[in-house]
Amino acid sequence: MAEVIKTSDQRLVKGARARATIARHAADVASVEGLTGLSLGRLAGDLGLSKSGVATLFGTKENLQLAAVQAARDVFIEHVVQPALGEPAGMPRLRALVDNWFDYVSEPVLPGGCFRVATTVEFDSRNGPVRDAVDADRRDWFGLLEKEIHRAQVQGHLAGRDAHALAFQLDAIVAAANTGARMGDGAAIPTARSIVDSLLA
Repeated sequence: MAEVIKTSDQRLVKGARARATIARHAADVASVEGLTGLSLGRLAGDLGLSKSGVATLFGTKENLQLAAVQAARDVFIEHVVQPALGEPAGMPRLRALVDNWFDYVSEPVLPGGCFRVATTVEFDSRNGPVRDAVDADRRDWFGLLEKEIHRAQVQGHLAGRDAHALAFQLDAIVAAANTGARMGDGAAIPTARSIVDSLLA
């Protein structure tokens, strides 16, 4: 009986690892080609797996897309959010979040740059679970920026500024920098950094 349980546990661990590997590759592909460009067969071929094996893990293309959104979110949290949490709340943390975000688009972890920028444009006029997941991720990010802006204001910074409007501006500027950088505009990120420095002065 113990041997059966051990074998079952090993299969679960192996399945979870395979699922995580596929989801991460799906995020890479979607950052370049969009979530609609994903397919079970394409990912199976890329990773040297059977299509039936990938289908067993995800079931549908929509589930694969949702897994890609979550994988990309995890990457963003790891590289942008988590390092900033070591900074004091308020202006130091807000600056760290924005600086990390610029680093994230300057030397992209995902081949297509900022996943959120690409997929928000792709799904902004669609309906369904994938659009909802993309929107929830965007709202969470805005919420974090607004929270740190409010904290900075309590500390005496950014007086008289509307927190949501400022978060919107920061998002728009970094998104434009990401797009410009992907298009080969070498001035895009330095220009965006300069604008953000003025906004947060």
